[in-house]
Amino acid sequence: MRSFDFIIVGSGSAGSVVANRLSENGRYSVLVLEAGGSDRRFFIAMPLGYGKTFYDKSVNWMYRAEPDPGLAGNADYWPRGKVLGGSSSINAMVYVRGAREDFDEWRDRGNPGWGAADVWPIFKALEDHDGPSDSLGRGGPLHVSDCSKLFHPLANKLIIAAQEAGLAYNPDFNGASQEGVGAFRLTTKGGRRMSAARAFLRPAMKRPNVTVLTGAMVTRILFEGKQAVGVAFTRNGRSETVKAGREVVLAGGSVNTPQLLEISGIGDPARLSQLGIDVVYANPNVGENLQDHLGINYTYRANIPSLNQVLRPWWGKAIAGIEYLLLRTGPLSISMNQGGGFFRTDPSRTRANMQLYFQAFSTIVPKNGERPILTPDPWPGFSIGLSNCRPTSTGSIHIRSADPLQAPQIVANAFSTEHDVAEMLDAVKFLRKVAATPTMSKLIVEELLPGPGCRSDEELIADFRKRSGTVYHPVSTCRMGPDPAQSVVDPRLKVHGVDGLRIIDCSIFPNIISGNTNAAAMMVGAKGAALVLEDLQ
Repeated sequence: MRSFDFIIVGSGSAGSVVANRLSENGRYSVLVLEAGGSDRRFFIAMPLGYGKTFYDKSVNWMYRAEPDPGLAGNADYWPRGKVLGGSSSINAMVYVRGAREDFDEWRDRGNPGWGAADVWPIFKALEDHDGPSDSLGRGGPLHVSDCSKLFHPLANKLIIAAQEAGLAYNPDFNGASQEGVGAFRLTTKGGRRMSAARAFLRPAMKRPNVTVLTGAMVTRILFEGKQAVGVAFTRNGRSETVKAGREVVLAGGSVNTPQLLEISGIGDPARLSQLGIDVVYANPNVGENLQDHLGINYTYRANIPSLNQVLRPWWGKAIAGIEYLLLRTGPLSISMNQGGGFFRTDPSRTRANMQLYFQAFSTIVPKNGERPILTPDPWPGFSIGLSNCRPTSTGSIHIRSADPLQAPQIVANAFSTEHDVAEMLDAVKFLRKVAATPTMSKLIVEELLPGPGCRSDEELIADFRKRSGTVYHPVSTCRMGPDPAQSVVDPRLKVHGVDGLRIIDCSIFPNIISGNTNAAAMMVGAKGAALVLEDLQ
């Protein structure tokens, strides 16, 4: 049996950082096991190419949640990265740390060292920003770009309209305050996606003490008593085992990490016993407390050209493609989310509870086999989207069987609290307020979705239940906390009840943060790796 000091399961946003940090001093051997393949793909490198990877099973787990009463019975689609870089290789690249209050809440739940004052320097050390922001770091491995000069003119008008609707302009969502409207920063560099693999894992792979195996599906954590000693995995049709001399680190994310724990005997004893799995440690919190952001778009037909006229025709695609291939610029070099922000649905709230997304194109007309980002609607159109920042609905992710190749059961329980329904109702009404501003109203021919016939509160609620879905930020299925009766890992990310096993990914979030989760996942990777190294001293 081969042996490494550290085995890292998963090469995503957190796992890539962990691999880089644990290997950089050269003292420890590190093995990274990734179920997916290489990230050396054109549509991963090209930022707007994520429309192609959205339904690509070669780089995507392509999960389906259970039919959800809160979503009018829909079985929501959950793309997750199955490739080096994980979901950072297929996401929309928006870089938002989260609100400072989010991390102070983590600390105040009994997790010392996780407050904003503790983690802000970690974020800054990761970052290399090319814009005027004073809050974002410079010189770190993760390039964060200010792409506002590449925005379509329509996106800039949406930013103006949001100010007319009462929001303040915010030049930096990662600064002193998150609230307001402006340009999102993106994880790109030189017109190419800056995934966690590109920023952290690829440099680590050049080191002689790092081994990365792709196509390696981990099937079980190996224990001797309560001590994690290695993992079993399949690769190229063969079963293999490998030993961890120091620790096994799970970085599979909020879906795969609880799945692997349960298959390996850590979870609700009633569930595990029913599936014929021997219990290593009983912890019913595994797979529970799932939180996620839910989003919806309101879509409009415009009387001026949008990106639809750039990307829909073949000749438009050709021009954009040539511009990208020769200059690494143009619409293919940035995200579809060209601006947005954060707002309060009620002025009496102490902080923003909704996130805005501005998209200077529309995608009502479906296209089989891919998300129609690269083939938008044949008319001028645009969308204003939003997602809730701090939902109170919680769900679960659990195994269906002892077979690691069977997808787990995802129960989102979307809009299952009156709080979440009420704030989303207020939020969609605000979208129409933005559309009614002087700047927007003179550009709009008609509201296409949900359409002017949708007016009453009951109709608006029925519409957002029918059309909302995940914005791909699942967290908290192995949440952090000091009490094993209420959490899965302790504040040092050690799994309660066993030794030699940590979780370092988004599943450890004590509660969901305000905004996109990729930046926080990488911060968790850096913080978690530092904890591992501290405990070795």
